[in-house]
Amino acid sequence: MSTTIHPKTYESTPARQVAFLGLGVMGYPMAGHLALAGHQVTVYNRGPAKAEAFRAQLAGTGRVHGAPTPADAARGADIVFCCVGNDDDLRSVVLGGQGALAGMKPGAVFVDHTTASADVARELDAAARALGLHFIDAPVSGGQAGAQNGQLTVMCGGEAAPFDAVRPVALAFSRAFTLMGPSGAGQLTKMVNQICIAGLVQGLAEAIAFGQKAGLDMAQVLGVIGKGAAQSWQMDNRGKTMVADQFDFGFAVDWMRKDLGLVLDEARRNGARLPVTALVDQFYADVQQMGGGRWDTSSLIRRLK
Repeated sequence: MSTTIHPKTYESTPARQVAFLGLGVMGYPMAGHLALAGHQVTVYNRGPAKAEAFRAQLAGTGRVHGAPTPADAARGADIVFCCVGNDDDLRSVVLGGQGALAGMKPGAVFVDHTTASADVARELDAAARALGLHFIDAPVSGGQAGAQNGQLTVMCGGEAAPFDAVRPVALAFSRAFTLMGPSGAGQLTKMVNQICIAGLVQGLAEAIAFGQKAGLDMAQVLGVIGKGAAQSWQMDNRGKTMVADQFDFGFAVDWMRKDLGLVLDEARRNGARLPVTALVDQFYADVQQMGGGRWDTSSLIRRLK
């Protein structure tokens, strides 16, 4: 079954030779938008079946190719995009004889959309610099729907010149692509994003559970308070589905726990106090114990029922 990619109006930009490593829930539509925007896209995925499905789905563009290794995919590319699971997955496709850096041409830019640690971003930035290459850490927000619609928000860390070169191309799958500071700043900004989401979802879960216990019509309640100070993206997009006990979409609990682990590790290093975030992380562990690792993060409400 093909992954949904919703074409949009793409900004006019010169066609570039790019690579995309990792065709998961996010990477697959992101790479698809690059091809639909007119760029030549060479893809690599650890499981070759996904790469073959991608090539078949986008064959009509005449711009999609596959490669057996990250180094082969990166060879000749102006920009190498990547979206994998974690720090170790990232190192596996970047470093070593078959890693992307081994195949990249001088001056090319590696753009990592994985939500990973700031430390690995700095490590890979140093490795790229040593080879005359550029590295940008660029985690995303917007979830699967944002990737499919080409409307992701991207938070970047790195140098201004390679960022400026990448931005027009990356707008194929994003609505905002912003440089936040030096290497690692993108990952740190994503951590701030996840801290905000964790607290908001728990608050929304408690509010809905309270209202239901009180016998209120929560669809009506959300419609009213959503027009006031309580309004949030989470309320607008997850409130009704939380009331309906539906959690089979969106950003999975397992992924959120991975992200919050990065946040709490960084907080231990920099001395930040995150009592609410640490508590919500344990609430997500409870959801995992309930068998909800693949449920949407709004499933926090299940603990309260």
